[in-house]
Amino acid sequence: MHKLGISVYPTQSCLEEMIHYIELSAKYGFKRVFTNLLSVKNDDEAVFQKFKSVVRVATENNMIVIADINHKVFKDLNLTPKDLSFFKSLGVSGIRVDAGFSAQEIAQMSYNQEHMFVELNISVSATFIEDVLSYKPNLNQLIGCHNFYPQTYTGLSYNRLITTSESYKKNAIKTAAFVTSQEGKIGPWKIMEGLPTLESHRNLLTTVQAKHLLMTNVIDDLLIGNAFASESELRALSEINLTMPSFDVYLSNDITSLDRKVIEKEFHFNRGDVSDYVIRSTMSRVHYKNEDFPPNSTNQIVKGDIMICNDAYGHYKGEMQIALQDMVNKGYKNVIGHVRKEEHFLLDLLEPWQPFELKVIS
Repeated sequence: MHKLGISVYPTQSCLEEMIHYIELSAKYGFKRVFTNLLSVKNDDEAVFQKFKSVVRVATENNMIVIADINHKVFKDLNLTPKDLSFFKSLGVSGIRVDAGFSAQEIAQMSYNQEHMFVELNISVSATFIEDVLSYKPNLNQLIGCHNFYPQTYTGLSYNRLITTSESYKKNAIKTAAFVTSQEGKIGPWKIMEGLPTLESHRNLLTTVQAKHLLMTNVIDDLLIGNAFASESELRALSEINLTMPSFDVYLSNDITSLDRKVIEKEFHFNRGDVSDYVIRSTMSRVHYKNEDFPPNSTNQIVKGDIMICNDAYGHYKGEMQIALQDMVNKGYKNVIGHVRKEEHFLLDLLEPWQPFELKVIS
């Protein structure tokens, strides 16, 4: 089951803002909170108290909190990997071990008596998880999360995301990655030009980033890296279909009620014998074989166009298609709408037999 999450940074934000943000995101069904202790000093009691208050509010709203730490945090706080009771006293559900621990130490840490999650940084290595697994960790308490990247042009490539995540998925270890809000201005450091995992996501709509990560099939949970996302972004993310690919579509003003029924009521899936030119959802031609689809708007076809085969196509009338590239329309297909341009690249990721949803937007 996929979860949505937010991030808060106690050293950079006031308590009231963070509490409001947590409560707002919980209202929209968000279940995770990422935060960090990397910049907290061991004598900074005021920040620790703020941190505890944040965690308490998140817990009261049924959210799990993972805190980012590294070897230096353990050293500064005079802690050892064998005892995570200090972090438990803060109320967090787990710690993200960002750097400085051996594979054996992490495996042993996963058996902590506090029953806390130990989260690995997926982005740094495609093989480190295999080393950890060789020491037989407690898989019930081991999870993974990618990095985020405050600097423009430093985020992960798509191929890196896939190759580093595959070993986690192969071993049924939960994964997470970050999307960036286009409204949030706060991160863990002063420099912040967005906080995505993938560089290609930096300037995209938050929902498009999330849909892309879901369609990779290697990412489970989606976290907004920067704070504070707007309420409209939170709402939009909460409305994404987390169980199947979903495409935002615009429909033509002159479509028929039958056309709209095909778009909104049919259970769509991509035929198994896939084409380079179109996504084919064919069951509507079976369900509506006795209905009429007169030729209309048979204009030339461009990538992202939504089409329904009309009566002139005989046996194929009623079939719904989405164009994967530009092509000639010989008059057999009515162009009734278009997939949102920002989501065109997602169409290329749809797999054979994969169900999908078309969400009509105004």
